[in-house]
Amino acid sequence: MTDSRRGKNRLVADRRYPKTPTKASQPRKAAPAKRKPTRAKAKRGGIIGFFTGIIGWVFRFLFRLFVRAGLVAAIIVAGFVGYEYTTLPEVSDALDGRARGSVQLLDRDGVAFAWRGDQFGGVVTADTVSPHLKNAVIATEDRRFYSHFGISPRGVASAVRINLSEGRGPLSGHGGSTITQQTAKLLCLGVTYDPNDWKNEAEYVADCRRGSLYRKAKEAVYAIAMEIKYSKDEILSIYLNRAYMGGGAYGAAAAAERYFSKPASALTPQEGAMIAGLLTAPSSLAPTSNLERSQARAATVLRLMNEQGFLSDEQTRAAQANPATLSDKAKTQTGGYFADWVMQSGPDFFTRDTTEDVVISTTLDQRIQKAAEDAIKTVFATKVREGSKAQAAIVVMSADGAVRGMVGGRQTNVSGVFNRATQAKRQTGSAFKPFVYATALELGYGPYDRVTDEPFCMNIPGSGRWCPENYSGNYYGSVTLTEALAKSLNIPAVKISESVGRDLVRKVSEDFGIQSSLTDTPALALGASEASLLEMTGAYAGILNGGSSVTPYGLVELRLVGEDQPMMGSGGGIGERVINEEASRQLIWMMEKVITEGTGGRAKLGDRQVAGKTGTSQEARDAWFIGFTADYVTGVWMGYDDNTPLAGVTGSGLPAEIWHEAMVRVHDGLPVRPLPMIEPTPPRQVAQPQQPQQQQPARQRDQGGNALENALNQILRDILGRN
Repeated sequence: MTDSRRGKNRLVADRRYPKTPTKASQPRKAAPAKRKPTRAKAKRGGIIGFFTGIIGWVFRFLFRLFVRAGLVAAIIVAGFVGYEYTTLPEVSDALDGRARGSVQLLDRDGVAFAWRGDQFGGVVTADTVSPHLKNAVIATEDRRFYSHFGISPRGVASAVRINLSEGRGPLSGHGGSTITQQTAKLLCLGVTYDPNDWKNEAEYVADCRRGSLYRKAKEAVYAIAMEIKYSKDEILSIYLNRAYMGGGAYGAAAAAERYFSKPASALTPQEGAMIAGLLTAPSSLAPTSNLERSQARAATVLRLMNEQGFLSDEQTRAAQANPATLSDKAKTQTGGYFADWVMQSGPDFFTRDTTEDVVISTTLDQRIQKAAEDAIKTVFATKVREGSKAQAAIVVMSADGAVRGMVGGRQTNVSGVFNRATQAKRQTGSAFKPFVYATALELGYGPYDRVTDEPFCMNIPGSGRWCPENYSGNYYGSVTLTEALAKSLNIPAVKISESVGRDLVRKVSEDFGIQSSLTDTPALALGASEASLLEMTGAYAGILNGGSSVTPYGLVELRLVGEDQPMMGSGGGIGERVINEEASRQLIWMMEKVITEGTGGRAKLGDRQVAGKTGTSQEARDAWFIGFTADYVTGVWMGYDDNTPLAGVTGSGLPAEIWHEAMVRVHDGLPVRPLPMIEPTPPRQVAQPQQPQQQQPARQRDQGGNALENALNQILRDILGRN
């Protein structure tokens, strides 16, 4: 019989031998646990479960997609990085990246006064530069330089935030670039300059500096490749050598020499901070452009150095209290017009377009240059009305044509601007007259020969009747050639020019160095033709040196850096004789009377002899004074660039005063030397019996010292048919 409770009671054996789990029993115990998830899924069924499942699937799909895409992208980036790695140059080949060479100009004493082209002072490394400069660059440009891998996501994010907050695009303005990225840009991402591929160097540089998204991505890849190939200090060394630091200086060595006249290893904290501060805006922050702005930027750099532990509080306060200043050499900044002229006088491939480093020795005397600049500043500050647009130029040279000083305009510390001393062609006015008298003296006339100053007219073919007048409107009757030149009389100059031959006057003028086209009309004698101040001053130098032509020059010698032998020498100096020495010495005596007895009185230099000539062109558009002592020839021009007439200014006025101010400074400390002139023998007076005035013929009254006058009158009657 069965008992319904049997199943509930265990057998004795069962009690005696504890029951061990069997294979059959194990699934029965595990089954409820396995069914629990099934029951949970059942509970999450319905519309919510459906959408939850969809979202989970999408998430898992995207996760797998991004992982795989990231892996593919990483492989691609690694490929690009690997490729760029193979193209990177050796460190030694990447230090000097200039497309052009440098030109350094030395004065007559061998002292540098101007720099052109891309200056490179030599290779420096992160270990050889001053630690203050190194720390300043890191503090300013990339404080995490030694910890990142070429790019700084944190820096980029910060830059984007700043740009957006300032209302710009995310990639406009602050770039968040690391020093490595900046160095990659300086290397132009491996693209070298090839004149055949680029219109000019400026176009190449502009392309290197483009900031597109593609360019930024390529820059990042290149930067990572650099981090793999180079050490941190090697990257920093490339940067310190290639970065432009204003004033034409590329690299720390050139900047240290340009601004402080010392090697980059000797820079103080404030000097290092000033150079590092230039990196953001080298042209506008250069201390040679604006010292105060450069010092203010350096003070900010010093603060950053302090915040990052490179300077103590005490060092920072001391450096900020004593900001860096320019060296005496850098302060000079003289001779900009002269340097530009010398650069134009040499071959382009050794000057403006040189790919080599060149040194040019010149004739410039910095003391004389400063004297010329100060003279113009003084006169315009004290004797020219405020706001006047009038300009002036001055040239000082030796008798052999060596230019010692040149100012091409009222602005003095400039370069690359219009040079009125060499480029402007202006009417010479009466400053041309010495060449008329030089021709007459060469043909045998004497300073005491006479000519009549009187109303005078000529019939010019194709132009009609021409009647020159004296500037004063007065006439002086019979005058000597010396008196006519001293008073700058127009009619005697025209008469003499026509009598000796206009073609000869032109030839003498051209032989003396006036190369501009000379008019072939009677007005030639009055300076109707145009010439540059440099030409006119050089022509007067020919009078001083005894009658030989000169070619004005400034370049003495050009050589490549590191070479002992010059590539070229001077192309100027004394040339062929134009007039005989006696005629030249007599002309100097006549021109000395211009100062002591004529229109050039304001140019007097005390007991030092001066010879010269004033000049005022038609309608007073140009005013000149050109003169010389035994030591130097100086020419001054004054006028307006647009040919506006000068108000109340003639050559005997402000130009003579500028000349005087310059020559007082030029001759300071020089011994007084006499002019090389010959005083002619006065004509012998022969006693003649008295005749009644009314019976004395008019022509006979002028005889005795009037042989030239009679000859001139006869020639003019023959030519013009005048009674």
